[in-house]
Amino acid sequence: MKKMIAFGLALIMSLTLLAGCGGGSGSDTTGTSGKDTQAPKTTGEKTTQAPADATQATATDAGAADAPAVNEDLEGTLTFAIWDNTAQTLYDELDLVGRFQEIYPNADIEIEKLKDDSEYWNAMKMRASADELPDVMFNKTFTLSRFQEYLVDLSGLEATKNNLYAEGYATNGKILGLPSTKTQEYVYYWKDMFKEAGVEVPTTWSDFIDVSKKLQEYYGKDNANFAAIGLGGKDEWVTYPFMEYMPALESGNGQNWNDMAKQDAPFAEGTDVYKAYMKANDLFTSGVFGKDPLGIGNDQAVSLFAQKQSAMIALGGWGLVNITDGADSVDELGTFYLPSRDSKSDPFRTITQGDCFMSVTTCSKNPELAKAFVEFYFSDAWYPEYVAAIADDSTMATAPKEKAPILAQADELAPDAEVVLYDGGGDDFTAIVSETTFDYKKLGCQMLVNGFDLQGTLDELNTKWTAARAKLGIQ
Repeated sequence: MKKMIAFGLALIMSLTLLAGCGGGSGSDTTGTSGKDTQAPKTTGEKTTQAPADATQATATDAGAADAPAVNEDLEGTLTFAIWDNTAQTLYDELDLVGRFQEIYPNADIEIEKLKDDSEYWNAMKMRASADELPDVMFNKTFTLSRFQEYLVDLSGLEATKNNLYAEGYATNGKILGLPSTKTQEYVYYWKDMFKEAGVEVPTTWSDFIDVSKKLQEYYGKDNANFAAIGLGGKDEWVTYPFMEYMPALESGNGQNWNDMAKQDAPFAEGTDVYKAYMKANDLFTSGVFGKDPLGIGNDQAVSLFAQKQSAMIALGGWGLVNITDGADSVDELGTFYLPSRDSKSDPFRTITQGDCFMSVTTCSKNPELAKAFVEFYFSDAWYPEYVAAIADDSTMATAPKEKAPILAQADELAPDAEVVLYDGGGDDFTAIVSETTFDYKKLGCQMLVNGFDLQGTLDELNTKWTAARAKLGIQ
């Protein structure tokens, strides 16, 4: 059974790497999956919370339309820019261009492959200044605002109406990109280890710390290398579930980074960031990450968790295949959402994030054909098969995707969870971060060092933040 499950997951999730824009699940400066290398920039507008059961919407509910009829009127060649080698492979295997030409026989798509994401964003920046952007490009949350003056408003498209998350990433009331995938974060755990230690899935933050301590005490007494929570702190980005997302979970504000840019002292006592980081510090100083969490990287931490040298690990859905590959069996593997709330009477919140935003540029000489390509990409003629080939979730009401059973357990445990649509921070936030060198990933790792002065660090950050806002003229 384990081999059958592993084979199925490997088949599906190996194609995850072939998703249209690559990169990680988060939007921080190194990427929350360790794959992105860009600083966070995003819409700067208030996002809305998607319904908790959004991914369960049906095609009937959304009024799914059939694939469009053959159209010989629109003609020309479009340039579609990507940076992922494996994305090109997926487009070839699923015949993206050929299937588009079945509907638009007089049109062609030239897929322009750049070396990597760094080269991609550097090239797009230079080409934007020369008014030479491709007809269609992929954006991330942190680039929609960067290129907003070069992107066409897609508000009127049928694909936009059926996209469950596009409106939440509007910029100045305009839909400048449609997210093609959605990512979520989980705490993976071993049910049998919980049962043996006499603990249950936690539903509040204090429960989470208490359960972690009990697991550490129970298994650590006979295994000096045991860690209740696996963490490869040698790779700083792994602290993102706590350091990047918890401030947004604290108040349900997915725009917390943008709001920070408007404050002189965002790290002061009582703010969402302060409360979240005090909670994280309580966890990071409790010893539940084992004796040397900074001495190993993420790959080793995942391997140790898979072999039950840890009872829990916090990762995105993308982590499931790696755990499965390293485990003798996943029969006892489960998931729950990180319980950041203070009490059971508080709302239970979880983070979701749109990714791989498809945009049409103002540089296009054939904008109607470019819009038609976007409509095609999200239509029944392409999107359902595409999204089935990757591990991330669907963003389209017309193409619901059932979660892997192990990941679906988190929803079963928190059926009324409020979904916070996360935005990684706009231009003002990024400028201040650059000026102050604030790095939430690094800060999380510093909390793991004995004697680290969190309060003093937050006070210093407030001083730097105030000065940076004044220097940059940010109001």
